[in-house]
Amino acid sequence: MKPFDAATKRGTVLNGALFDTKDADSVVIAITGIHGNFYSNPFYYDFGEALNAAGIDFIYAQTNDAFDRIYTKNVRTGGLETIGSWNERFAYTDEDIEAYLDICEKAGYRHIYLAGHSLGANKVIYYLSRRHDPRVERFILLSPANLSCMMSGVTEREKERIREQTERGDGDKKLPSPLMGWVDCVAYTAYDWVFTDDLNNVHTESDGDFSAVSKITHSGALLIGTYDTFAGGDPAGFLRNINRHMMKADENKLIFIEQTGHTYQQKHRETAAALTELVSEWRASSKATSAKPSPKPGKSGAAMKKGGISHEKAV
Repeated sequence: MKPFDAATKRGTVLNGALFDTKDADSVVIAITGIHGNFYSNPFYYDFGEALNAAGIDFIYAQTNDAFDRIYTKNVRTGGLETIGSWNERFAYTDEDIEAYLDICEKAGYRHIYLAGHSLGANKVIYYLSRRHDPRVERFILLSPANLSCMMSGVTEREKERIREQTERGDGDKKLPSPLMGWVDCVAYTAYDWVFTDDLNNVHTESDGDFSAVSKITHSGALLIGTYDTFAGGDPAGFLRNINRHMMKADENKLIFIEQTGHTYQQKHRETAAALTELVSEWRASSKATSAKPSPKPGKSGAAMKKGGISHEKAV
């Protein structure tokens, strides 16, 4: 594992890590969720090791909110700055993801798979719905976050306080109490969580606002633990509902990791194995397609279950 830094267009340097093999032509970029650092989400080690064993590189890609607060440098100003979940702006999403993709493109990877865990999955949706980036071969949405579920405990009074503080010009000042009871942040950040739909793009309701999801032109996979508490009580139904609104729903694969939650507790290796198998199949398929321009179509509607992992081909 090696430190991996990506400079954004605004100059902020994002810190990640590269798990690399020798001369790999494929890489998985995993955009982290809020507080999705190595300490809180150690499954990233398992992901990197499993993918490397299959000859695939892996990038653990932190965005602004991987920690509450962390120092980094800015290549434009030449100085240090503090970033974190306390002052993130969701509008940074595009350039954060693009920074990692730019480096992978320059490195010469032939196959780039863009993944995101939790809020990172929502960021991948946001990015691909707007950019349709041809450098990305497939997407992987790992346990997307249902923001309505996460923010269900935010009271109307708290929302009013956030709006008032922002409108009077104190948006860069810290809120008097943590958002959702655990996110210490400035009012601008809380405003993005509560009042914008930038990352509030997946829902349990069939008639929710899936406008971003429906604009994605890529195909890929969606994965979730069957005990995920950020999915409104029905993780499998939540994932299927997201996929139903996708442009290429019938091409996507749905993977359910049995008896584990949002961070794959006790199932890190099983989840890593499922991810590795998925990407290995895609990579093999890409190579076969290049060698054979007209491959026979695969079977659709098939489902299989192995070792507590359910794989479902959407129809």
